[in-house]
Amino acid sequence: MANKLVWVDIPTVNLDRAMRFYSAVLGGQVEKQEYPGMVIATLPGKEGESSGCLYVSETVKPSADGPLVYLNVHGRLDEALEAVGPSGGQVLEPKVSIAPFGFRGVILDTEGNRIALHSM
Repeated sequence: MANKLVWVDIPTVNLDRAMRFYSAVLGGQVEKQEYPGMVIATLPGKEGESSGCLYVSETVKPSADGPLVYLNVHGRLDEALEAVGPSGGQVLEPKVSIAPFGFRGVILDTEGNRIALHSM
């Protein structure tokens, strides 16, 4: 069965700042893409996998109160959590076991979004 999560849009206030933050935390380059009337930055990933983007909106604002999105930092959760503070974010919950589903840490990104970082 295919993944139920297909795509995630993560709102930002400052796209370039968010790109630097997510590139450092996810350990891969976040790439800016321009379309007519819209600029987004896609999260690193492989072709055919679930992914997402960062974007700026006049009506949708970052929030720490909505759904908790889990981003895969496969095998590098400690490194990813260590990159959060120096990149302008905040670790809200350190690495914990969510056995049998691996480990997670919860962060606040530079834009004010609460995000979970996950690894098996």
